[in-house]
Amino acid sequence: MIENSQSKPNMMRPTAPTSNHISLVTTPRKILCGVLAGLAIITIYSLATLDNANLNISDAFKSLGTNLNAMFLHPTVGQDSWSLLLHALLTSVALAMLTTILGAIIAFFIAVGAARNLAPTWLATTIKSVMAFIRAIPTILWVLIYSAVMGLGASAAVVGLTFHSVAYLVKAYSESIEETSSDTIEALKASGVGFWAIIFQAVLPSIIPALLSWTFIRFEINFANAVAVGAAAGADDIGYYLFMAGNFYFNFHEVGLIVYLLLGVAIILEVVSMHLRSHYLDHN
Repeated sequence: MIENSQSKPNMMRPTAPTSNHISLVTTPRKILCGVLAGLAIITIYSLATLDNANLNISDAFKSLGTNLNAMFLHPTVGQDSWSLLLHALLTSVALAMLTTILGAIIAFFIAVGAARNLAPTWLATTIKSVMAFIRAIPTILWVLIYSAVMGLGASAAVVGLTFHSVAYLVKAYSESIEETSSDTIEALKASGVGFWAIIFQAVLPSIIPALLSWTFIRFEINFANAVAVGAAAGADDIGYYLFMAGNFYFNFHEVGLIVYLLLGVAIILEVVSMHLRSHYLDHN
């Protein structure tokens, strides 16, 4: 018999190099804990050194309870009338609707140039950078800027709200457009389909639910902003009467009534947006 004189090969197992282990999970936690600890220390120090001007805490809470009771349990019309408040409320709704519609139309065409699957990279980056700068400035500041240029009134409120709405919706619309497959767009371009035909016949039908959602979100934001800028821009909407009732007449009964009116409109807007979106999804 011939024996196999070859010995079995030695199996070499790789060994992990010895190095200092760096945890990628605990480091952010330590940073977060440090930031929270720093904020807690600053908060405690601020409360300890706060000059309360001999404020009586018990009397302050009693006054707060009295005001809340007047606002939410006994809301009534004060120096204004129901017709005046309802007209001002409709003015706020109309202001929000107008600025949202204008902003949505303008933002859609700008978003086409900001989508990376439709426009060159340099153009998309430039547009998104400009829109980010506009969004970084609060809406109230844009309204005040245009109030200084155009004067107090509804015109400055419309331009300021529309300006910020465009910047907000461009980001939302462009990200929705970018979700469309680039292969589909390239295939349509190769088959000779025109640019705007691709937009309105291929891209738009697939992103309408997302556009509706973002547009109604911005509508709710514009309604809240319209109330906030009412006094600043002199738009004579419900925000102006809320400001006057709370800061000049100190009529918390009317403040509570206006708050309930605003809450009712917000609930109605939410219900309408849900029904419209579900109605569109059921038919697709």
